Formats: sequence, structure tokens, C-alpha cells
Amino acid sequence: MVASELWLVRHGETEWSAAGRHTGRTDVPLTDRGRGQARALGRAMTGETFARVFVSPLRRALDTCHLAGLGDAAVVLDALAEWDYGDYEGRTTADIREEHPGWTVWHGPVPGGETVTEVGARAGRVIEQATRAADDDGPGPVALFGHGHLLRVLSACWLGLEPDAGRLLALDTATLSVLGWERETKVLRRWNLTPRDGAP
Repeated sequence: MVASELWLVRHGETEWSAAGRHTGRTDVPLTDRGRGQARALGRAMTGETFARVFVSPLRRALDTCHLAGLGDAAVVLDALAEWDYGDYEGRTTADIREEHPGWTVWHGPVPGGETVTEVGARAGRVIEQATRAADDDGPGPVALFGHGHLLRVLSACWLGLEPDAGRLLALDTATLSVLGWERETKVLRRWNLTPRDGAP
């Protein structure tokens, strides 16, 4: 059976995301703007019936989910947590490059944190669980409320690419994206839409 679509929802703005700081496991709250963005995401999804809603355990994703009006239906999924940046938590890429020129999270070392391969393995588990939920719970898409890097890796894995191909899929805060199918082929149906762009 072909699973339904996966709707990816990146959380709203935080102070760290606005500043370009790597925000992995630190539980940074939404800004006032981020809370408004979350409500707008909810309006963009009005009328959609989801087979299941999964959310990261981190507060910025949980709050986005609740403010979007889907918190009561949400199931926390630990594998949806953001990349563990280890020693680089809270630092910007520009700051890290002062020590390691040309560094990127995709190919550079992440001391004390996860490798892109490890993040890819987690993303694969999310896809399996979301696909299984769609099959078990009937028609309708599955919503995933999560984080920028994790959702980019997940999307690369959905498309059959290596996890580091997520580097090609820029993803802003407070956006909706849709992974789906063209016949039996997994495809990217919509990407990085803000509510003002219209719902997927």
C-alpha cells in the first residue's frame, strides 16, 4: 500500500534561529514573532484532516504544534529531535569557521555530537513510523513538527538520496513542505512554503 503524504512543519522563529546559532538540544522558546508564525501555520492547515500528528520533544516544536491547533492530536516522537551539535551547540557557522575554515555541519566534524549518518538513521526511523501510521490509521497525510536540519535530512532520505543531500534543501523557520508520491515514486511535492505563500 502506498503511504499518504508527509507534511513537514518547521517550528517558528527563536532568538537563536534568528541569529543563525546552531540550536540542537537546547530548549530555546519561540519569540513573539515565532508564536505568531505558528498560529499562521495553523490557519494554513485549516480543513486538513491528518491521519497522525508527530512532534519533536523540544519546546519550540511542541509550542508550534499547539499554537497551530494540532497539539491535542500530537504524539511526541523522540527521533524528530534536532541534530545534536555537541560542542558546537549555540555557535554560528561563521564562529566555527574561525577555527575550522570551510566547515559545514554536513561534512565537517561535530565533536561531541551526531554525524550526518546518525541523523539519517534517525530520520529513517521517523519515515518508517510515519508510513506505518498512515497505513494503520487510514487516509490523510501525516504531519511532522520538527526542525530545520532534521527535516532536511529526512527529506533527502525520503527521496532516496544520501543524508547529506539535505544540504541542497534550504528550509526556513515557520514553513510547510510536503513529501509525497508520483505513482509509485517518492517525490518532493511542495517545499519551504510560508503561510502567506498559501497552504500546500
